[in-house]
Amino acid sequence: MAEKEALSVGNGQTTAAQSAQSGLAAPSTGSHSVLQDRLSYTPLDSNSNRVVQPFPRSPKLQRKMAMAGQPSQEQLSRRMEELQAERSKTEAHIQSLKKRRADLSRSTEMMKQQVREHFESTRCVLRQDEQAVLDSLELDLRQTRTRLDQVLKNWEQHQDQVNRTISSTQSALSKSPAAEEDGKGQAENVSPKKPNASEQEIRLNEERFERLLKTLSSISKHLRAQLQRKTLLLDSSPMVIDRQTCHSQIAVSSEGRGMSFSSSACSAPEHPLQFDKVCCALGCYPVTAAQSYWEVDVHCSSAWAVGVAYASLERKGRDKGAKLGRNRNSWCVELRNGRLSAWHNDRHVVCQGIGQTPLGKVGIWVNYDKGQLMFYDADTMVVLQRFSAAMTPVFDRAHHQFTEPLYPAIRFLRPADSQMWPNHLELLCDLNTP
Repeated sequence: MAEKEALSVGNGQTTAAQSAQSGLAAPSTGSHSVLQDRLSYTPLDSNSNRVVQPFPRSPKLQRKMAMAGQPSQEQLSRRMEELQAERSKTEAHIQSLKKRRADLSRSTEMMKQQVREHFESTRCVLRQDEQAVLDSLELDLRQTRTRLDQVLKNWEQHQDQVNRTISSTQSALSKSPAAEEDGKGQAENVSPKKPNASEQEIRLNEERFERLLKTLSSISKHLRAQLQRKTLLLDSSPMVIDRQTCHSQIAVSSEGRGMSFSSSACSAPEHPLQFDKVCCALGCYPVTAAQSYWEVDVHCSSAWAVGVAYASLERKGRDKGAKLGRNRNSWCVELRNGRLSAWHNDRHVVCQGIGQTPLGKVGIWVNYDKGQLMFYDADTMVVLQRFSAAMTPVFDRAHHQFTEPLYPAIRFLRPADSQMWPNHLELLCDLNTP
């Protein structure tokens, strides 16, 4: 402590000496104390937790801070008006949302009622047709019974005649020989009756009934297929062919949905997106909705491929990278030499459940978010092929979701030598027509 005081005195003397040398009088110790009291210096202690204010606040700054801390009546009034306006807008918006919620319920009930009316109309038609079919069967029964009753009446009359003859004959046998001779003569007057061949034809019209059952079965299958198709039609999307991608031997209709194969190539200049070797084309717009459905009319073609592809599908050359189903960028079902198969990543499976009747329309359903793709026979709604993560062992899928936008894809295939080139494929637009 003594050393610190000595050092302080020494410093004071040195400062005083320096001041004297510079021509200034050094302040006395008392003056230094007065200055310190007047400035109210606070020593800067690095170990202190208090906030240090190096300079005192001016009275003007203190008044400004006081005014900022306590808003004026005008500011409070303005703030109150803003809050009340905000409350009014909030209440109005809440009422609007409640009204929309109530409107949603009313609209849904109206929709349900309309659906019930349509189904009731369908049931009414079915009940009327059912009653008409039952009435026709009842009429057939009455007509057959009438004919059979007439035949039965004839046989009963013959039976009565035979019985009377037997009675007279027995009576004659119990009397004189002359009466016996008369009885024999009477017995000879009853001619034997044989069943007529026409009697076998008196029966219900079973052939007509079998045709009726087949027709009803066909109607039932078609109705079931259309009801299933109805669900997919809710996600139907109109598709248009991108002319820039079409091979030079493909002619596109004016509305952009029909494709025809031409034996001669068009003279238009080649486009970078065009398929130059593979007779293929893509749709204009990618599948952007979560679920999409469209159909392709293939009944005028004997060899074709229909499916979806990424835009990264190769366009030049005849390599597998440019052919539908022969790479990781495309999926398809194709008809070649009368056999239907599904292709992806240059692997294929034979489509099962196909009847003898050639396909007329192919339905394509895509659930982009879930990585699902399904092909249907659009007439019977039989599933031709399902692509999903479950098909990984067959098609060696490395991913369970689509990684790029999908485009509708169509390809003309070379048919067998005995068949003509396919000449028409069409993307169907109005799917609500039967």
